[in-house]
Amino acid sequence: MSNLLKPLKMKNLSLNNRLVMPPMVTSQAENDGRVSKELLDYYNEKSKGGYISLIIIEHGYVKNGQSTKNQISIAEDYFIEDLKKLADVIHNNGSKAVMQINHAGCIVAPSAVVNPRKLNDLAPRELTKNEINEIIESFKDAALRAKKAGFDGVEIHSAHGYLLNQFLSPLTNKRTDEYGGDILSRILMHLQIIRKIRNAVGNDYPLFLRLGVSDYIEGGISIEESKIAAQLFEMAGIDVLDVTGGLCGYEIPERNEQGYFSELSEAIKSVVSLPVILTGGITEPDVAEMLLEEGKADLIGVGRAIAKDSLWAKNSVEFLGQNTQKMVYNI
Repeated sequence: MSNLLKPLKMKNLSLNNRLVMPPMVTSQAENDGRVSKELLDYYNEKSKGGYISLIIIEHGYVKNGQSTKNQISIAEDYFIEDLKKLADVIHNNGSKAVMQINHAGCIVAPSAVVNPRKLNDLAPRELTKNEINEIIESFKDAALRAKKAGFDGVEIHSAHGYLLNQFLSPLTNKRTDEYGGDILSRILMHLQIIRKIRNAVGNDYPLFLRLGVSDYIEGGISIEESKIAAQLFEMAGIDVLDVTGGLCGYEIPERNEQGYFSELSEAIKSVVSLPVILTGGITEPDVAEMLLEEGKADLIGVGRAIAKDSLWAKNSVEFLGQNTQKMVYNI
């Protein structure tokens, strides 16, 4: 059987294959962050037929954590009903849905250091400990809203230069208190968020974390540090690690081969027992199949190819299914 077509079960989440649509910003929410008809239509089109086993919704912002205009909000309880419509659309098409939650960290940050991804911005204001505690609570509240809205799990965003990634990276975290210093201190906020969420949603609710494993910038977080972090995240209650870049974003400078983050996912997979998602320029089902066969990851995220072609998943699943049948027949 094709590796990409193999089912996967974790806790109360059963996936019919290993194909994931990763979170990709569409900026199609209403001005106040509510789910719009355009968003419902978009995710209906992408999930049609259930060929994508898991769709991770683009980041919804927690309280006071908005990143861009027309971003989905999960900051207040009154958004739950609209978010439920979004989960229902995906479920009715046969796919599972996970809500990604995020704090932009645009104006506030662990330290008053300009984000390398936003060099034209003014230096942010350093967060106080009280504000850190408030943000931790906001992540917990947002996760609980995702569960109430009917999503199959929730993903904490700690990549691509957003707030939690800024705490993770030594380039943007220069704090001298318990939240700054070595890797154990720089992930303290993550661990506090994970434990808060786990206590709120229960032990059976799947909890993902999108991890910026390497900044690919001199002085940034190293793969070895991220391996330590990954193990501690698993111990704290994370069920799936979604591997990507850190302050470099979702691309690596001067690298464009399919699966360019595979060195990161392979490194993380070597130290944890939970499923690992790999994304990064994958456009062909044969390559996805090879990456799984080589043990680079357990799940494959295909972003831009699906964004460009809503039939990509259908065509790829059918292609792999037909080829598998031919192989069996030849034997």
